[in-house]
Amino acid sequence: MTESIINRIVAARPAHEGTITVTGLGHRITWPLAEFHDRARAVAAALRRRGIGGGDRVGILSANRMEWALLDVACLMVKAQTAGFEPGKFSPDADLIQGYDLDLLYTDVQLPDDAPPQAVPIATVTGDSQEADNSGEFEPAVWGATDCTTVKFTSGSTGVPKGLEATAGSIDSSLHAVQSLFDHQPGDNILTFLPLSLLQQRYWLYSALYWGHDITITTYQSVFAVMSAIRPTVVMGVPAFFDTAKRHIEDLIADGVETGKAAQELFGDRVRYLWTGSAPADQATLRFYTEAGLPLYEGYGLNETCITTKNHPGAHREGSVGRPLPGKQIVIDDEGVVCVRSDHPVNTAYTYAAPGDSERMFTPGGVVRTGDLGRLDEDGFLYILGRADDVIVLDNAKKIIVRPIETRFRDTGAVAECVLYHPSPAGLVAVVSPHPGGSDTAAIAEALHAVNAAGEADERICRVVVAAEPFTIDNGLLTSQFKPIRIRIAERHRDLIDDPKVGIHAR
Repeated sequence: MTESIINRIVAARPAHEGTITVTGLGHRITWPLAEFHDRARAVAAALRRRGIGGGDRVGILSANRMEWALLDVACLMVKAQTAGFEPGKFSPDADLIQGYDLDLLYTDVQLPDDAPPQAVPIATVTGDSQEADNSGEFEPAVWGATDCTTVKFTSGSTGVPKGLEATAGSIDSSLHAVQSLFDHQPGDNILTFLPLSLLQQRYWLYSALYWGHDITITTYQSVFAVMSAIRPTVVMGVPAFFDTAKRHIEDLIADGVETGKAAQELFGDRVRYLWTGSAPADQATLRFYTEAGLPLYEGYGLNETCITTKNHPGAHREGSVGRPLPGKQIVIDDEGVVCVRSDHPVNTAYTYAAPGDSERMFTPGGVVRTGDLGRLDEDGFLYILGRADDVIVLDNAKKIIVRPIETRFRDTGAVAECVLYHPSPAGLVAVVSPHPGGSDTAAIAEALHAVNAAGEADERICRVVVAAEPFTIDNGLLTSQFKPIRIRIAERHRDLIDDPKVGIHAR
């Protein structure tokens, strides 16, 4: 492999002029990345004083903030493993510390008087970062390709999230591959706002330290307020974010603002491209941004595979999620399931999972059987058709892949999300999430008619149940990456799904 990015960024103070900005509503910090590196080194020294070193594990349970980024790089410097816990899903208690073998836990959650001694307020990192490192010559850690730098957790669509240790080699490989497609350079400013507990969000910090571009970190709650002032060149977001942004732009257009100017008013005037993944994107949304002068590239990958395919300038095919990145190979197995082989696997088993989970996902030879149905076209572009476990078998034994139908319904614009069920012997029943502000029954009925008219007879939706409130992360019906949690939506609406008198009926 080419040079290890991880080893370079922990060993070498950046010589370029890139910056890191952490911002939100009413606050903004910007440091040169060289200063950030100095401060991370001071935090590393503080970790060593607390007895943290190679083989130890440091948990971080916090919203996005500068201390999060400092701790992450400091742990890389002392060769300690991080475990990023998503706020709201975990509590800083003894069970967490013991359950995940944590030697320290930094958190922004207020700690009770009887908090475990390993739990430390993350605000203490600020003081640590300002202390001079008097420990003598700095001896940077050296990571081997199969050493694991962090525990990453699944988004937790069902039960307790599974935990997977990520190898340094997989991070290096993915970053080099992405750079070969997008050529991030000084002058670029990559904006991220998803939780830093998601490893891929930290990739862009590593990329900035290595290649010298700027990085801005904020939160989902703040991103729309700060984006135009930040003037990013690249915005990383999930499809739900771009759907929401599209509606903002359309509102401006309705007020008479020209499309390109409306897009600039929200995203700033320097966007080079937009990046999305983690969930299926609406083709209408992708097309909208491209026509507005902001090309939006969709990709594909799981926690277990890291980024696997990506559309990019010069290799973009509408409807696909792109071609495999260098170092990745896609094979569609006999059941139509997408399987991924990597030169540098994220890992070959879960560290934390129920019995049998690892065997179902990781097959011999380091191949990950994703559970997604897909196909490759003649030029190697991958098309995701749905989840293997999202196939509904009708009473006539015909198999229906629900995702294309759900996407078709969502693309009508009448609803925010759509999830299909089959409460046999009735036909397909859709549970839809209304847009914030309420539902338009007439528009949903019209959308139902249009979706049925566009599908085959067996794909006909007989009834639509409109949820009482939009699906959100807070009410437990979306994952942290804004994907509908099918099983919870069914549990929440079971009586309505099973009652043939309820809902909007097809004509």
